[in-house]
Amino acid sequence: MKVFNAEQIRRWDQYTIEQEPVASVELMERAALACAAWLNEHYPDQPLTVFCGKGNNGGDGLAIARLLSTRRITVYILEFGHKGTADFQTNLSLLHQYPAIDIRFIQTEENLHSIAFSGVIIDALFGSGLNRGLEGVTAALVEKINETGCPVVSIDLPSGMFVDRSSAGNVQVAATHTLSFQVYKPAFLVAENAAYCGEVHILDIGLHPDFYDRESAQYELTDETIIHQLYKHRNRFSHKGSFGHALMIAGSYGKIGAAVLSTEACLRTGAGLVSCHIPRCGYEIMQARLPEAMVSTDLNHSINTHIETDLDVYPAIGIGPGLGTASETRTLLKEILSVYKRPVVLDADALNGIAKEPELLAQIPAGSILSPHPKEFQRLFGETANEFERLQLASLKAKELKLIIVLKGHHTLIALPDGKMFFNSNGNAGMATGGSGDVLTGILTGLLAQGYEPGDAAVFGVYLHGSAGDLAAEELSMEAMIAGDITKYLGKAFLAIEEQ
Repeated sequence: MKVFNAEQIRRWDQYTIEQEPVASVELMERAALACAAWLNEHYPDQPLTVFCGKGNNGGDGLAIARLLSTRRITVYILEFGHKGTADFQTNLSLLHQYPAIDIRFIQTEENLHSIAFSGVIIDALFGSGLNRGLEGVTAALVEKINETGCPVVSIDLPSGMFVDRSSAGNVQVAATHTLSFQVYKPAFLVAENAAYCGEVHILDIGLHPDFYDRESAQYELTDETIIHQLYKHRNRFSHKGSFGHALMIAGSYGKIGAAVLSTEACLRTGAGLVSCHIPRCGYEIMQARLPEAMVSTDLNHSINTHIETDLDVYPAIGIGPGLGTASETRTLLKEILSVYKRPVVLDADALNGIAKEPELLAQIPAGSILSPHPKEFQRLFGETANEFERLQLASLKAKELKLIIVLKGHHTLIALPDGKMFFNSNGNAGMATGGSGDVLTGILTGLLAQGYEPGDAAVFGVYLHGSAGDLAAEELSMEAMIAGDITKYLGKAFLAIEEQ
Protein backbone atom coordinates (compact mmCIF):
# COMPACT_ATOMS: atom_id res chain seq x y z
CA MET A 1 0.00 0.00 0.00
CA LYS A 2 1.33 3.42 -0.95
CA VAL A 3 1.73 5.96 1.85
CA PHE A 4 0.87 9.50 0.76
CA ASN A 5 1.95 12.84 2.20
CA ALA A 6 -0.36 15.78 2.92
CA GLU A 7 -0.02 17.34 -0.53
CA GLN A 8 -0.71 14.05 -2.29
CA ILE A 9 -3.83 13.48 -0.20
CA ARG A 10 -5.08 16.98 -1.05
CA ARG A 11 -4.48 16.35 -4.76
CA TRP A 12 -6.21 12.95 -4.58
CA ASP A 13 -9.32 14.60 -3.14
CA GLN A 14 -9.24 17.22 -5.89
CA TYR A 15 -8.66 14.62 -8.62
CA THR A 16 -11.69 12.66 -7.39
CA ILE A 17 -13.83 15.81 -7.36
CA GLU A 18 -12.83 16.63 -10.95
CA GLN A 19 -12.87 13.15 -12.48
CA GLU A 20 -16.03 11.54 -11.11
CA PRO A 21 -17.18 14.35 -10.94
CA VAL A 22 -18.42 14.81 -7.38
CA ALA A 23 -18.95 17.91 -5.25
CA SER A 24 -16.48 18.36 -2.41
CA VAL A 25 -19.32 18.42 0.12
CA GLU A 26 -20.49 15.04 -1.22
CA LEU A 27 -16.99 13.67 -0.74
CA MET A 28 -17.13 14.96 2.82
CA GLU A 29 -20.43 13.10 3.24
CA ARG A 30 -18.76 9.85 2.17
CA ALA A 31 -16.09 10.30 4.84
CA ALA A 32 -18.71 11.10 7.47
CA LEU A 33 -20.80 8.05 6.50
CA ALA A 34 -17.75 5.78 6.86
CA CYS A 35 -16.92 7.26 10.28
CA ALA A 36 -20.52 7.06 11.46
CA ALA A 37 -20.70 3.39 10.46
CA TRP A 38 -17.49 2.69 12.39
CA LEU A 39 -18.81 4.52 15.48
CA ASN A 40 -22.11 2.62 15.31
CA GLU A 41 -20.20 -0.66 15.26
CA HIS A 42 -17.66 0.11 17.99
CA TYR A 43 -19.44 2.63 20.23
CA PRO A 44 -23.15 1.98 19.70
CA ASP A 45 -25.59 4.32 21.46
CA GLN A 46 -23.02 6.20 23.56
CA PRO A 47 -23.45 9.96 23.81
CA LEU A 48 -20.98 11.98 21.75
CA THR A 49 -19.09 15.19 22.47
CA VAL A 50 -17.89 16.52 19.12
CA PHE A 51 -15.18 19.19 18.82
CA CYS A 52 -14.95 20.94 15.47
CA GLY A 53 -12.65 23.46 13.90
CA LYS A 54 -13.97 25.57 11.03
CA GLY A 55 -12.07 23.82 8.25
CA ASN A 56 -13.05 20.69 6.35
CA ASN A 57 -12.09 18.47 9.27
CA GLY A 58 -14.66 20.38 11.31
CA GLY A 59 -17.11 19.83 8.48
CA ASP A 60 -16.52 16.08 8.83
CA GLY A 61 -17.34 16.36 12.52
CA LEU A 62 -20.59 18.26 11.89
CA ALA A 63 -21.67 15.70 9.28
CA ILE A 64 -20.91 12.82 11.67
CA ALA A 65 -23.01 14.50 14.38
CA ARG A 66 -25.93 14.87 11.94
CA LEU A 67 -25.70 11.24 10.79
CA LEU A 68 -25.76 10.04 14.43
CA SER A 69 -28.45 12.50 15.52
CA THR A 70 -30.53 9.88 17.33
CA ARG A 71 -27.94 9.91 20.10
CA ARG A 72 -27.35 12.53 22.76
CA ILE A 73 -24.83 14.82 21.07
CA THR A 74 -23.15 18.07 22.01
CA VAL A 75 -21.12 19.90 19.36
CA TYR A 76 -18.48 22.46 20.31
CA ILE A 77 -17.12 24.72 17.57
CA LEU A 78 -13.88 26.66 17.91
CA GLU A 79 -14.85 30.24 17.01
CA PHE A 80 -12.05 32.35 15.54
CA GLY A 81 -14.11 35.11 13.93
CA HIS A 82 -14.15 33.67 10.41
CA LYS A 83 -16.92 31.76 8.70
CA GLY A 84 -14.90 28.67 7.89
CA THR A 85 -14.77 26.73 4.64
CA ALA A 86 -17.78 26.50 2.35
CA ASP A 87 -18.28 22.81 3.13
CA PHE A 88 -18.09 23.52 6.85
CA GLN A 89 -20.80 26.17 6.47
CA THR A 90 -22.99 23.81 4.44
CA ASN A 91 -22.82 21.16 7.13
CA LEU A 92 -23.42 23.69 9.89
CA SER A 93 -26.61 24.83 8.11
CA LEU A 94 -27.76 21.23 7.81
CA LEU A 95 -27.02 20.56 11.48
CA HIS A 96 -29.18 23.49 12.56
CA GLN A 97 -32.14 21.48 11.23
CA TYR A 98 -31.64 19.03 14.11
CA PRO A 99 -32.70 20.96 17.21
CA ALA A 100 -31.98 18.03 19.54
CA ILE A 101 -28.25 18.50 18.88
CA ASP A 102 -26.78 21.07 21.23
CA ILE A 103 -24.37 23.39 19.36
CA ARG A 104 -22.03 25.56 21.41
CA PHE A 105 -19.11 27.84 20.57
CA ILE A 106 -15.68 28.17 22.19
CA GLN A 107 -14.16 31.63 21.87
CA THR A 108 -11.91 32.00 24.91
CA GLU A 109 -10.37 29.82 27.59
CA GLU A 110 -13.19 30.93 29.89
CA ASN A 111 -15.56 28.87 27.74
CA LEU A 112 -13.60 25.73 28.55
CA HIS A 113 -14.88 25.72 32.13
CA SER A 114 -18.44 25.07 30.97
CA ILE A 115 -17.68 22.10 28.72
CA ALA A 116 -19.51 18.96 29.79
CA PHE A 117 -17.49 15.95 28.62
CA SER A 118 -19.50 12.76 28.33
CA GLY A 119 -19.50 9.53 26.37
CA VAL A 120 -17.14 9.38 23.41
CA ILE A 121 -15.18 12.47 22.33
CA ILE A 122 -14.90 13.11 18.60
CA ASP A 123 -11.84 15.16 17.63
CA ALA A 124 -12.56 17.01 14.36
CA LEU A 125 -10.57 20.15 15.10
CA PHE A 126 -7.86 20.20 12.42
CA GLY A 127 -7.00 16.86 10.77
CA SER A 128 -4.44 16.98 7.96
CA GLY A 129 -4.76 20.71 7.37
CA LEU A 130 -2.54 21.80 10.25
CA ASN A 131 0.68 23.64 9.36
CA ARG A 132 1.81 24.98 12.77
CA GLY A 133 1.68 23.91 16.39
CA LEU A 134 -1.36 24.55 18.57
CA GLU A 135 -1.34 27.41 21.03
CA GLY A 136 -3.65 29.55 23.14
CA VAL A 137 -7.24 28.44 23.61
CA THR A 138 -6.82 25.57 21.12
CA ALA A 139 -3.88 24.08 23.01
CA ALA A 140 -5.76 24.50 26.30
CA LEU A 141 -8.78 22.70 24.81
CA VAL A 142 -6.65 19.77 23.63
CA GLU A 143 -5.02 19.43 27.03
CA LYS A 144 -8.46 19.41 28.63
CA ILE A 145 -9.64 16.70 26.21
CA ASN A 146 -6.62 14.58 27.12
CA GLU A 147 -7.41 14.87 30.83
CA THR A 148 -11.01 13.62 30.60
CA GLY A 149 -10.36 9.89 30.58
CA CYS A 150 -13.05 9.49 27.90
CA PRO A 151 -12.45 7.46 24.73
CA VAL A 152 -11.28 9.85 22.01
CA VAL A 153 -11.82 9.20 18.31
CA SER A 154 -9.83 11.51 16.03
CA ILE A 155 -11.06 12.03 12.48
CA ASP A 156 -8.36 11.93 9.79
CA LEU A 157 -5.47 12.74 12.16
CA PRO A 158 -5.16 13.60 15.86
CA SER A 159 -5.32 17.39 16.12
CA GLY A 160 -1.90 18.92 16.69
CA MET A 161 -0.13 16.25 14.64
CA PHE A 162 1.52 16.90 11.27
CA VAL A 163 1.08 14.41 8.42
CA ASP A 164 4.62 14.10 7.16
CA ARG A 165 6.99 15.87 9.54
CA SER A 166 7.81 15.59 13.21
CA SER A 167 5.22 16.71 15.76
CA ALA A 168 7.57 16.16 18.70
CA GLY A 169 6.91 18.77 21.37
CA ASN A 170 3.52 19.73 19.94
CA VAL A 171 0.37 19.76 22.03
CA GLN A 172 -1.63 16.92 20.45
CA VAL A 173 -4.85 15.06 21.03
CA ALA A 174 -4.10 11.64 22.53
CA ALA A 175 -6.58 9.58 20.53
CA THR A 176 -7.86 6.16 21.51
CA HIS A 177 -8.67 5.54 17.84
CA THR A 178 -7.87 7.44 14.67
CA LEU A 179 -10.21 7.09 11.69
CA SER A 180 -8.32 7.99 8.56
CA PHE A 181 -9.08 7.58 4.90
CA GLN A 182 -7.97 5.43 1.98
CA VAL A 183 -4.23 5.02 2.78
CA TYR A 184 -1.83 5.31 5.68
CA LYS A 185 -0.10 8.60 6.36
CA PRO A 186 3.59 8.76 7.34
CA ALA A 187 2.60 10.11 10.78
CA PHE A 188 0.98 6.79 11.68
CA LEU A 189 4.16 4.78 11.14
CA VAL A 190 6.68 6.44 13.46
CA ALA A 191 7.06 5.53 17.12
CA GLU A 192 7.11 9.14 18.33
CA ASN A 193 3.41 9.43 17.40
CA ALA A 194 2.25 6.11 18.82
CA ALA A 195 0.98 7.61 22.08
CA TYR A 196 -1.26 10.01 20.15
CA CYS A 197 -2.60 7.94 17.24
CA GLY A 198 -4.02 5.11 19.32
CA GLU A 199 -5.34 2.37 17.07
CA VAL A 200 -5.43 3.50 13.44
CA HIS A 201 -8.28 2.45 11.15
CA ILE A 202 -8.15 3.16 7.40
CA LEU A 203 -11.63 3.67 5.94
CA ASP A 204 -12.43 3.44 2.23
CA ILE A 205 -14.29 6.53 1.02
CA GLY A 206 -14.08 5.80 -2.69
CA LEU A 207 -11.35 8.18 -3.81
CA HIS A 208 -10.65 7.75 -7.52
CA PRO A 209 -8.39 4.67 -8.04
CA ASP A 210 -6.61 6.13 -11.10
CA PHE A 211 -4.81 8.68 -8.93
CA TYR A 212 -3.48 5.93 -6.65
CA ASP A 213 -2.35 3.83 -9.61
CA ARG A 214 -0.51 6.71 -11.31
CA GLU A 215 0.95 8.51 -8.30
CA SER A 216 4.40 7.44 -7.10
CA ALA A 217 5.10 7.45 -3.37
CA GLN A 218 8.32 7.71 -1.41
CA TYR A 219 6.94 5.30 1.20
CA GLU A 220 5.02 2.05 0.89
CA LEU A 221 3.53 -0.16 3.58
CA THR A 222 4.11 -3.86 2.95
CA ASP A 223 0.94 -5.81 2.29
CA GLU A 224 -0.03 -9.27 1.06
CA THR A 225 0.07 -8.18 -2.60
CA ILE A 226 3.67 -6.96 -2.36
CA ILE A 227 4.84 -10.01 -0.42
CA HIS A 228 3.11 -12.49 -2.73
CA GLN A 229 4.87 -10.87 -5.71
CA LEU A 230 8.26 -11.22 -4.03
CA TYR A 231 7.89 -14.80 -2.85
CA LYS A 232 9.85 -17.35 -4.92
CA HIS A 233 7.91 -20.60 -5.27
CA ARG A 234 10.11 -23.70 -5.44
CA ASN A 235 10.53 -25.71 -8.62
CA ARG A 236 9.78 -29.36 -7.86
CA PHE A 237 12.94 -30.43 -9.71
CA SER A 238 15.15 -28.30 -7.45
CA HIS A 239 17.97 -29.70 -5.32
CA LYS A 240 19.92 -28.30 -2.39
CA GLY A 241 22.37 -26.62 -4.73
CA SER A 242 19.48 -24.60 -6.16
CA PHE A 243 19.04 -22.73 -2.89
CA GLY A 244 22.55 -21.59 -2.18
CA HIS A 245 25.19 -22.04 0.48
CA ALA A 246 25.09 -19.43 3.24
CA LEU A 247 27.84 -18.65 5.72
CA MET A 248 27.13 -17.20 9.15
CA ILE A 249 30.07 -15.56 10.94
CA ALA A 250 28.90 -15.13 14.49
CA GLY A 251 29.37 -15.78 18.18
CA SER A 252 31.94 -15.18 20.90
CA TYR A 253 32.48 -16.60 24.36
CA GLY A 254 29.18 -16.24 26.24
CA LYS A 255 27.28 -15.36 23.03
CA ILE A 256 27.29 -18.61 21.10
CA GLY A 257 23.52 -18.56 21.45
CA ALA A 258 23.39 -15.67 18.96
CA ALA A 259 25.24 -17.83 16.44
CA VAL A 260 22.81 -20.70 17.04
CA LEU A 261 19.77 -18.45 16.61
CA SER A 262 20.98 -16.88 13.37
CA THR A 263 22.17 -20.16 11.89
CA GLU A 264 18.94 -21.99 12.67
CA ALA A 265 16.88 -19.15 11.19
CA CYS A 266 18.99 -19.28 8.05
CA LEU A 267 18.30 -23.02 7.76
CA ARG A 268 14.58 -22.59 8.42
CA THR A 269 14.34 -19.87 5.78
CA GLY A 270 15.31 -22.37 3.12
CA ALA A 271 19.00 -22.01 2.34
CA GLY A 272 20.21 -25.24 0.69
CA LEU A 273 23.36 -25.42 2.80
CA VAL A 274 24.40 -23.40 5.83
CA SER A 275 27.88 -23.19 7.31
CA CYS A 276 28.85 -21.20 10.36
CA HIS A 277 32.20 -19.94 11.51
CA ILE A 278 32.43 -19.64 15.29
CA PRO A 279 35.08 -19.56 18.03
CA ARG A 280 36.28 -22.98 19.22
CA CYS A 281 34.33 -22.62 22.45
CA GLY A 282 31.08 -23.03 20.53
CA TYR A 283 31.87 -26.18 18.54
CA GLU A 284 30.09 -28.76 20.71
CA ILE A 285 27.13 -26.46 21.27
CA MET A 286 26.55 -25.87 17.58
CA GLN A 287 27.08 -29.48 16.49
CA ALA A 288 24.71 -30.76 19.17
CA ARG A 289 22.05 -28.11 18.62
CA LEU A 290 22.07 -27.93 14.81
CA PRO A 291 23.27 -31.13 13.14
CA GLU A 292 22.06 -29.72 9.80
CA ALA A 293 24.68 -26.95 9.89
CA MET A 294 28.33 -27.33 8.92
CA VAL A 295 30.76 -25.82 11.39
CA SER A 296 34.21 -24.33 11.03
CA THR A 297 35.97 -23.08 14.13
CA ASP A 298 38.37 -20.25 14.62
CA LEU A 299 41.88 -20.79 15.92
CA ASN A 300 40.90 -18.57 18.82
CA HIS A 301 38.90 -20.14 21.64
CA SER A 302 36.76 -17.09 22.47
CA ILE A 303 36.42 -14.85 19.42
CA ASN A 304 36.47 -14.96 15.63
CA THR A 305 39.80 -13.78 14.20
CA HIS A 306 40.49 -15.54 10.89
CA ILE A 307 38.80 -17.60 8.18
CA GLU A 308 40.84 -19.82 5.86
CA THR A 309 37.93 -20.89 3.63
CA ASP A 310 37.61 -19.33 0.18
CA LEU A 311 34.69 -16.95 0.76
CA ASP A 312 33.78 -16.83 -2.92
CA VAL A 313 32.11 -20.25 -2.64
CA TYR A 314 29.33 -18.64 -0.60
CA PRO A 315 26.61 -16.66 -2.43
CA ALA A 316 25.63 -15.02 0.86
CA ILE A 317 27.37 -14.21 4.13
CA GLY A 318 25.78 -12.96 7.35
CA ILE A 319 28.08 -11.29 9.88
CA GLY A 320 27.51 -9.95 13.37
CA PRO A 321 25.28 -11.84 15.82
CA GLY A 322 27.15 -12.15 19.13
CA LEU A 323 30.41 -11.41 17.31
CA GLY A 324 31.93 -8.96 19.79
CA THR A 325 34.03 -5.94 18.84
CA ALA A 326 37.54 -7.06 19.83
CA SER A 327 40.25 -5.54 17.68
CA GLU A 328 41.11 -8.96 16.18
CA THR A 329 37.49 -9.45 15.19
CA ARG A 330 37.35 -6.01 13.57
CA THR A 331 40.49 -6.95 11.61
CA LEU A 332 38.66 -10.06 10.36
CA LEU A 333 35.71 -7.88 9.32
CA LYS A 334 38.06 -5.61 7.35
CA GLU A 335 39.59 -8.62 5.61
CA ILE A 336 36.18 -9.96 4.61
CA LEU A 337 35.00 -6.62 3.24
CA SER A 338 38.23 -6.21 1.28
CA VAL A 339 37.95 -9.55 -0.57
CA TYR A 340 34.24 -10.44 -0.73
CA LYS A 341 32.37 -8.42 -3.35
CA ARG A 342 28.86 -9.86 -3.16
CA PRO A 343 26.18 -8.39 -0.89
CA VAL A 344 26.53 -9.31 2.78
CA VAL A 345 24.17 -8.99 5.74
CA LEU A 346 25.66 -6.91 8.57
CA ASP A 347 24.04 -6.74 11.98
CA ALA A 348 24.77 -6.23 15.67
CA ASP A 349 28.50 -6.25 16.46
CA ALA A 350 29.47 -6.08 12.79
CA LEU A 351 27.74 -2.69 12.74
CA ASN A 352 29.24 -1.69 16.08
CA GLY A 353 32.68 -2.59 14.75
CA ILE A 354 32.12 -0.47 11.65
CA ALA A 355 30.92 2.41 13.84
CA LYS A 356 34.32 2.30 15.57
CA GLU A 357 36.04 2.54 12.17
CA PRO A 358 33.64 4.52 9.91
CA GLU A 359 35.99 4.32 6.92
CA LEU A 360 34.80 0.70 6.57
CA LEU A 361 31.40 1.95 5.37
CA ALA A 362 32.91 2.70 1.97
CA GLN A 363 34.20 -0.89 1.70
CA ILE A 364 30.83 -2.59 2.19
CA PRO A 365 29.81 -4.28 -1.10
CA ALA A 366 26.99 -2.56 -3.00
CA GLY A 367 23.60 -4.12 -2.31
CA SER A 368 24.53 -5.28 1.18
CA ILE A 369 21.90 -5.24 3.92
CA LEU A 370 22.55 -3.38 7.19
CA SER A 371 19.99 -4.04 9.95
CA PRO A 372 20.63 -1.61 12.83
CA HIS A 373 18.32 -0.82 15.71
CA PRO A 374 18.04 2.94 16.42
CA LYS A 375 21.07 3.12 18.72
CA GLU A 376 23.25 1.23 16.24
CA PHE A 377 22.01 3.50 13.47
CA GLN A 378 22.98 6.52 15.56
CA ARG A 379 26.47 5.12 16.12
CA LEU A 380 26.89 4.56 12.40
CA PHE A 381 25.43 7.75 10.98
CA GLY A 382 25.04 10.27 13.81
CA GLU A 383 22.23 11.71 15.88
CA THR A 384 18.98 13.09 14.50
CA ALA A 385 16.52 15.46 16.16
CA ASN A 386 13.48 13.26 15.55
CA GLU A 387 12.26 10.14 13.77
CA PHE A 388 11.39 11.87 10.52
CA GLU A 389 14.95 13.15 10.27
CA ARG A 390 16.17 9.61 10.99
CA LEU A 391 14.05 8.24 8.14
CA GLN A 392 15.43 10.80 5.73
CA LEU A 393 19.00 10.12 6.88
CA ALA A 394 18.46 6.38 6.34
CA SER A 395 17.27 7.07 2.81
CA LEU A 396 20.19 9.43 2.14
CA LYS A 397 22.77 6.90 3.36
CA ALA A 398 21.15 4.03 1.45
CA LYS A 399 21.45 6.05 -1.77
CA GLU A 400 24.91 7.41 -1.00
CA LEU A 401 26.44 4.04 -0.05
CA LYS A 402 24.30 1.92 -2.44
CA LEU A 403 23.14 -0.22 0.49
CA ILE A 404 19.85 -1.46 1.92
CA ILE A 405 19.24 -0.16 5.43
CA VAL A 406 16.78 -2.07 7.61
CA LEU A 407 16.05 0.31 10.48
CA LYS A 408 14.41 -1.91 13.07
CA GLY A 409 11.35 -0.82 15.04
CA HIS A 410 7.63 -1.53 15.36
CA HIS A 411 7.16 -0.53 11.71
CA THR A 412 10.66 -1.47 10.54
CA LEU A 413 11.83 0.78 7.71
CA ILE A 414 13.59 -0.67 4.69
CA ALA A 415 15.45 2.08 2.78
CA LEU A 416 16.60 1.12 -0.72
CA PRO A 417 19.38 2.66 -2.83
CA ASP A 418 16.87 3.92 -5.42
CA GLY A 419 15.15 6.10 -2.81
CA LYS A 420 12.15 3.85 -2.20
CA MET A 421 11.27 3.16 1.42
CA PHE A 422 9.04 0.43 2.81
CA PHE A 423 7.46 0.31 6.24
CA ASN A 424 6.76 -3.20 7.51
CA SER A 425 3.16 -3.85 8.44
CA ASN A 426 3.34 -6.76 10.89
CA GLY A 427 5.19 -7.84 14.04
CA ASN A 428 4.43 -7.17 17.68
CA ALA A 429 5.94 -6.04 20.99
CA GLY A 430 6.67 -9.63 22.01
CA MET A 431 9.49 -9.58 19.46
CA ALA A 432 11.30 -6.97 21.56
CA THR A 433 13.41 -9.67 23.16
CA GLY A 434 17.08 -10.63 23.06
CA GLY A 435 18.00 -12.60 19.95
CA SER A 436 15.13 -11.43 17.74
CA GLY A 437 17.57 -9.45 15.59
CA ASP A 438 19.85 -12.49 15.30
CA VAL A 439 16.93 -14.44 13.88
CA LEU A 440 16.30 -11.67 11.34
CA THR A 441 19.96 -11.76 10.28
CA GLY A 442 19.65 -15.48 9.59
CA ILE A 443 16.45 -14.97 7.61
CA LEU A 444 17.96 -12.24 5.45
CA THR A 445 21.11 -14.28 4.80
CA GLY A 446 19.06 -17.34 3.89
CA LEU A 447 17.01 -15.39 1.36
CA LEU A 448 20.12 -13.86 -0.23
CA ALA A 449 21.61 -17.36 -0.55
CA GLN A 450 18.51 -18.49 -2.46
CA GLY A 451 18.92 -15.78 -5.05
CA TYR A 452 16.54 -13.10 -3.84
CA GLU A 453 17.62 -9.64 -4.96
CA PRO A 454 18.93 -7.76 -1.88
CA GLY A 455 16.07 -5.24 -1.75
CA ASP A 456 13.49 -8.00 -2.20
CA ALA A 457 15.22 -10.11 0.47
CA ALA A 458 15.05 -7.21 2.91
CA VAL A 459 11.36 -6.43 2.33
CA PHE A 460 10.30 -10.08 2.22
CA GLY A 461 12.56 -11.12 5.10
CA VAL A 462 11.38 -8.43 7.50
CA TYR A 463 7.76 -9.33 6.71
CA LEU A 464 8.44 -13.06 7.16
CA HIS A 465 10.12 -12.33 10.51
CA GLY A 466 7.12 -10.27 11.63
CA SER A 467 4.63 -12.86 10.44
CA ALA A 468 6.38 -15.64 12.38
CA GLY A 469 6.47 -13.37 15.43
CA ASP A 470 2.75 -12.71 15.16
CA LEU A 471 1.98 -16.42 14.90
CA ALA A 472 4.18 -17.13 17.93
CA ALA A 473 2.51 -14.40 19.97
CA GLU A 474 -0.94 -15.63 19.00
CA GLU A 475 -0.22 -19.03 20.51
CA LEU A 476 2.29 -18.24 23.26
CA SER A 477 1.48 -14.59 24.18
CA MET A 478 3.78 -11.63 23.63
CA GLU A 479 5.09 -11.93 27.17
CA ALA A 480 6.11 -15.59 26.98
CA MET A 481 7.60 -15.75 23.50
CA ILE A 482 11.38 -15.74 23.04
CA ALA A 483 13.51 -15.26 19.94
CA GLY A 484 13.77 -18.97 19.18
CA ASP A 485 9.98 -19.13 18.96
CA ILE A 486 10.09 -16.82 15.94
CA THR A 487 12.20 -19.40 14.11
CA LYS A 488 9.84 -22.21 15.15
CA TYR A 489 6.95 -20.41 13.45
CA LEU A 490 8.73 -19.63 10.19
CA GLY A 491 7.15 -22.72 8.62
CA LYS A 492 3.63 -21.51 9.40
CA ALA A 493 4.59 -18.05 8.17
CA PHE A 494 5.65 -19.49 4.79
CA LEU A 495 2.44 -21.50 4.58
CA ALA A 496 0.37 -18.38 5.26
CA ILE A 497 2.20 -16.52 2.48
CA GLU A 498 1.70 -19.43 0.06
CA GLU A 499 -2.05 -19.33 0.73
CA GLN A 500 -2.37 -15.62 -0.04
